[in-house]
Amino acid sequence: LQTALARVAVDEGVDIALEDYSLARRAKRLIVFDVDSTLIQGEVIEMLAARAGAEAKVAEITEKAMRGELDFEESLRERVATLAGLPAEVVDEVADQIELTPGARTTLRTLRRLGYHCGVVSGGFRQVIEPLAEELMLDFVAANHLEIVDGKLTGRVTGPVVDRPGKAKALRDFANQAGVPMEQTVAVGDGANDIDMLSAAGLGVAFNAKPALRAVADASLNHPYLDTVLFILGITRGEIEAADAIDGMVRRVDIPED
Repeated sequence: LQTALARVAVDEGVDIALEDYSLARRAKRLIVFDVDSTLIQGEVIEMLAARAGAEAKVAEITEKAMRGELDFEESLRERVATLAGLPAEVVDEVADQIELTPGARTTLRTLRRLGYHCGVVSGGFRQVIEPLAEELMLDFVAANHLEIVDGKLTGRVTGPVVDRPGKAKALRDFANQAGVPMEQTVAVGDGANDIDMLSAAGLGVAFNAKPALRAVADASLNHPYLDTVLFILGITRGEIEAADAIDGMVRRVDIPED
């Protein structure tokens, strides 16, 4: 049924969500978002590459990886290599330039108010994402680490790479830390490297996604506003407006270092 409805959605240009009609629809307690082109507009690696004069090359590699045509870890290391020699200050400059996807603040404010644990799982870079995560009062962050030596990017990442299987593992780790069963989790993403994460979640939402991800997602949204995710979760306009009027709750847990 899911496969057939996904085909109908593409053919007819409509958004369709397939969910169990049960209390589970309103029992979700943890939601994680991909970052690049989901929670934020654009791709951070391309913003960094622009400073190194390699934006076109990196954009081409990114597109192939998001379509599932390239192994993500291999493509990540190839793209990061173009950043070698950039001063570390560039990372902070790019972090300041990040623009949230329209509706992102409303989405997170509403979910926090309703008691959700919120996090991000990204194939991008923690040094860029963490200031945003602090500002948005997120509970969890998983991302890659850019290696910086003597004030310059080395063109390498350190530690385990957050790739396609790594994203699913991060979701499971977050759920375990929050004490939330996997069936009560939600994952939102746009690229092929989000497939395992969305498949592992209780509800997988493809947001303006590549065909490979739409094919396996429980719900597919093709609107420029992230707060459309709330309607998939059964959250009413009244609840959204209440969250807009009252700021979200205090973060419950500190963002872990690893």
